[in-house]
Amino acid sequence: MSDKTKSYEDKMVRTCNNLSSKFDTIRVGRANPRVLDRITAEVYGTTMPINQLGNITTPEPRIIQISPYDISTLKALTKAIAGSDLGINPNSDGKVIRLVFPELSEERRKELSKDVKKKGESAKVAVRNIRRDAMDKFKKESKKSEITEDDLKDLEKEIQKLTDKYIENVDKLVTAKTKDILAI
Repeated sequence: MSDKTKSYEDKMVRTCNNLSSKFDTIRVGRANPRVLDRITAEVYGTTMPINQLGNITTPEPRIIQISPYDISTLKALTKAIAGSDLGINPNSDGKVIRLVFPELSEERRKELSKDVKKKGESAKVAVRNIRRDAMDKFKKESKKSEITEDDLKDLEKEIQKLTDKYIENVDKLVTAKTKDILAI
């Protein structure tokens, strides 16, 4: 890989990583502590991520348990989870918070898999836009005689190979997440 395509490949890698982290926040029938990553609570006069305020475990496949490091933050954690878009009411016994994830209905599974495919298509568009930007830059450099015609052809082939590789990567991520969602 040439130095000229390195920055574009980095952008494609970030696109795939971003898609993967978006998929982590989509909850399926099992409890996944990553769904809490984007939820923050108002404690100590500041906003902090929940995963920094307590120990998060999954004692059972459909339960997430949060044991706050400081019991005084329990109410703030409960309020933050209840006010989030998770759609789950937190149960607190005064020491820990439990989130019980219900089984997903068939209709909801299909809805989530459509959403996953939509996010995957957006990631593919982003990868293709990166390729287009690279091609435009290389063509401008060629017109200014900064690179030769042969170099331009080689760079175009290289950026196309990278594009194909990362489009395939996006497809694999989408397939794996869809399979995970539709599994009962």
